[in-house]
Amino acid sequence: MARVDLFPSFWMAGFDCASQIQRPHQRFDLTAWLQHDRYCEADYAMLVPLGIRTVRDGIRWHLIERQPRQYDFASIEPQLRAAERHGLLVIWDVCHYGCPDGLHLLHPTFPARFARFAGAFARYMREHSDLVPYYVPINEMSFLAYQAGEIGGFHPFAQGQGHAVRCSLVRAAIAAIEAIREADPRARIVHTEPLIHLVAPAGRPDLEELAAQKDEEQFAPLDMLAGRLEPQLGGHPRYLDILGFNFYSYNEADLNGANLTRDDPRWRHLGDLLERAYARYGRPFIIAETTGVGPDRGEWLAYVADQAAGVLERGLPLAGICLYPATSAPDWDTGELQAYGLCDLEPRPDGSLARRLSEPVAGALRAAQARLQPYLGG
Repeated sequence: MARVDLFPSFWMAGFDCASQIQRPHQRFDLTAWLQHDRYCEADYAMLVPLGIRTVRDGIRWHLIERQPRQYDFASIEPQLRAAERHGLLVIWDVCHYGCPDGLHLLHPTFPARFARFAGAFARYMREHSDLVPYYVPINEMSFLAYQAGEIGGFHPFAQGQGHAVRCSLVRAAIAAIEAIREADPRARIVHTEPLIHLVAPAGRPDLEELAAQKDEEQFAPLDMLAGRLEPQLGGHPRYLDILGFNFYSYNEADLNGANLTRDDPRWRHLGDLLERAYARYGRPFIIAETTGVGPDRGEWLAYVADQAAGVLERGLPLAGICLYPATSAPDWDTGELQAYGLCDLEPRPDGSLARRLSEPVAGALRAAQARLQPYLGG
């Protein structure tokens, strides 16, 4: 069986670091909203007793580059130092949806400006850490292109331009990878994309072909990076290093948006979806985001662990599972806190958010860890 040791721990946790501009909230800075910038020490410390030493986190481009070509990385220093104190490796999202003010994804300067920013961050990390760095250039390019270019949900609120945004994102990601590797040849690149399954609505066999086409489109950004689609963008297999697939219970649906449940015969198990993706690209991979909601968190974690066991039994190079988000997070439309991940956030009278480890979820994590331990060794 395959075993791939890429990270200090197989089990990971991620902190929601999206920073897009969206209606009606304008800038939605999740790192600040969740007070992770204030409490990253406590957030990271929570993970160590749980055997988690690998973290997904992100930097905020809009704070670091307030003026073109002027970079101030002070905003990430608390996270960087806290990770060092607790012996954690951070996989850094360089762009998690958000651009600086005055720039957008369809602007002709976006790819070059992003590449300069990514290169500057890689140089900063080379000077401030001895660890081999891991970077996600742009999180979920397929979803970002859909929101910002197809349905007008994120800035620049374009509609019907999803393909154009995808092309811009891929150009930017390629340029950023080149800049990162020039700054630090040790760097590892992780691409994180949603793993979905779309089907025709019940009783509509006439829509099965369209559903299959929409399902296939999820791979467009990775195919572009690999040079399989739109070769004029400059894609090449060397731009695919480690792949991350984000999977939640709502990632399987019909074309009308009705979510599938696991007892639906049209549901495809996570292990089968991962095997399909691996057959397509042949790269080591992680489950880069997954969590249940509320009281279903433990049950969902058990399902993911069972699916991971099957993947490892098949000899596929699954290198990690990331509980994401690790803490409660707001509904992006209402702002209401949802119970995700390992840690519940509770508002205090002074406006701060208290951290409370969910013991039932922690227990489910320990059971999931035990379930996979025979495959991981150590």
